Amino acid sequence: MTTSANRTVLCLLGPTASGKTDLAIALARRQPTDLVSVDSAMVYRGMDIGTAKPDARTLAEFPHALIDIREPHEGYSAAAFVADACRCIEAAFAAARMPILVGGTMLYFKALLEGLADLPATSPELRQKLRRQSQRNGLAVMYRRLQAVDPVAAERIDSNNSQRLLRALEVYENSGIPISKFWAEQRAQGLAERLDCQPHCIALVPPRPLIHQRIERRFNEMLDAGLLREVDALRRRKELHEDSPSMRAVGYRQAWQHLEGLTSEAEMIERALAATRQLAKRQFTWLRGWPDLYTIDPVRQDAAAAALQYLDTVAIVP
Repeated sequence: MTTSANRTVLCLLGPTASGKTDLAIALARRQPTDLVSVDSAMVYRGMDIGTAKPDARTLAEFPHALIDIREPHEGYSAAAFVADACRCIEAAFAAARMPILVGGTMLYFKALLEGLADLPATSPELRQKLRRQSQRNGLAVMYRRLQAVDPVAAERIDSNNSQRLLRALEVYENSGIPISKFWAEQRAQGLAERLDCQPHCIALVPPRPLIHQRIERRFNEMLDAGLLREVDALRRRKELHEDSPSMRAVGYRQAWQHLEGLTSEAEMIERALAATRQLAKRQFTWLRGWPDLYTIDPVRQDAAAAALQYLDTVAIVP
């Protein structure tokens, strides 16, 4: 059992549709744990189908912290996640349980494990200027600008994520320094130092063709489960619009545009699948450079058995 003297934090990472939640639950069946979601879309209430949120029965048996903690029109940042996750981790330690953080939002994991970069302040005028340029020229033009001045950041930022995209351009235009340089040189306090604990990271990394197959199968299952009804209900909320932070989640923007009559169903499906494959590609890119990462290929290994064997080697399992 995890005690206050054994302050171990287990992080389960992986691309979308890799089986992270199933692995977390398999481990939770074996020893006392607290599960903490690391997913920037599952934080939103009313976004259940399109986020592949665990169903009510699963959450009743295996509660996940940081699910359903925001309304879809509200923002949620990496800094807010770090503060929330640290509280959850300390609560798990106080209860002599192992915190298991599970999800695919790599930026949140990085912010938690390594700390947040100390970025320079910028002016409201510059922020508004970039926002107007984005509205006039479109995100694709702004993304190409970022690729030209900071290709490292562009590789890690979703071209449809206006908030992160414009923030990266804002930092560069204000300081003349790419935001990726601040990321690389950050000296912020990481999780191990902040909470006096020992993080261990396990990644599920199936072959990409398998991920693509799972993405397609899962999206079709989402449609059958009522994804369009879910998005239509969100569209009817007056405080929510297509550019709300929550609607950047893959599948939701494409479904919204289809319901607005801008695309056919076939176009919506293809665009959603393409966006999800791009998400998986970015997640693989993050994982390639992740330090001290133990990887599991679930095609060749039983994920739960491999994870337990690894935990045993680092003296986490009694």
